[in-house]
Amino acid sequence: MSPEEKQPAPGSRSREGRPPPAPPQAQPGRGRRRGGLLSEIRTPIRTEPFQERYSLSPGRELGRGKFAVVKKCIQKGTEKEFAAKFMRKRRKGQDCRMEIIHEIAVLELAQCNLWVINLHEVYETATEMILVLEYAAGGEIFDQCVAEREEAFKEKDVKRLMKQILEGVSFLHRNNVVHLDLKPQNILLTSKSPLGDIKIVDFGLSRIMKSSEELREIMGTPEYVAPEILSYDPISTATDMWSIGVLAYVMLTGISPFLGDDKQETFLNISQMNVSYCGEDFDLISESAVDFIKTLLVKKPEERATAEECLQHPWLQQSQPAAPRAWGERPAEESGAARREAASAPGKAGEAEKDAEEEALVTEELIVVASYTLGQCRQSEKEKVTEQKAISKRFKFEEPLLQELPGEFIY
Repeated sequence: MSPEEKQPAPGSRSREGRPPPAPPQAQPGRGRRRGGLLSEIRTPIRTEPFQERYSLSPGRELGRGKFAVVKKCIQKGTEKEFAAKFMRKRRKGQDCRMEIIHEIAVLELAQCNLWVINLHEVYETATEMILVLEYAAGGEIFDQCVAEREEAFKEKDVKRLMKQILEGVSFLHRNNVVHLDLKPQNILLTSKSPLGDIKIVDFGLSRIMKSSEELREIMGTPEYVAPEILSYDPISTATDMWSIGVLAYVMLTGISPFLGDDKQETFLNISQMNVSYCGEDFDLISESAVDFIKTLLVKKPEERATAEECLQHPWLQQSQPAAPRAWGERPAEESGAARREAASAPGKAGEAEKDAEEEALVTEELIVVASYTLGQCRQSEKEKVTEQKAISKRFKFEEPLLQELPGEFIY
């Protein structure tokens, strides 16, 4: 499905922002500064109390990070639902207001794209900035990535959602924006049942790429970072494409391909390309889907497929579902003998089939109990203590690195 371009509401985002205390008004247009950050915005920054116009919905937070929390809110008067992202301006003793301004500017830049979350309003207090965003009722795709097989994504679902992700990322790349933290927690759904469309969120690590300078930074979430991040080579749009390859792998299998027991082992797996495309996790995955992932999980950035090339890949062009990989099939001679034996003894075949189904159910249940699950990916500290034993090691690193990668992890 091709996205329709969203038209900005008449008169929206027409005034310049004025944080307290009000500085001189910014000049029209977008400015850029070193480090790939945008420095000017069009959205007016409101200074009146946030709760004069919005009421916070009771219940679980929508998301939480080291320096931000996202809560559902209701606009008074209209009763419309939004997501309010509360972001601390000071982090580890440093003023990070300009990083928040950059995130707002990127959201403004992408306001015409259907697959990027829409920015509604911005508020500022003495200690934080509040971004009022479009509410995606379906939550993170992460929840279905780690769900039981019956509730997990089917390949046809992944194909549709991956097209949307690629269309959104292609738009960003055409506008010289690299996201640098693409992962299941940063892809939301407009609805869970029926399965809705995607929204790309969290541009806190995003950067503007300039042809005149190289950008080298250690950032991203460990399981999804590209090899060039670890070797401190220049970042490019190809860095996002590696993350999309990992994302596709996770959406199709529920398994994090490079995850080790700790960050060092995870980084080593990435730098040494320790990734598997076989086993029971790929029993229901088509050859074309595996080939799609292989075009992205390539160590050299220049050899990875671009977002536009991915959209032309046969896997995303197929209208009919492809045959799954037959990892568990018996050899042809054995299969033929089994079919002949079944034809000569229909009663036994029926009993054998029933036994096989029961065994499969038991086996699947054991697999689920042994290796699944992660409930809500962001929990309160109290919940983390009480539910720690239930958390699978398949997805353990949720927070981005934010320049904290020790030197010994770089290969």
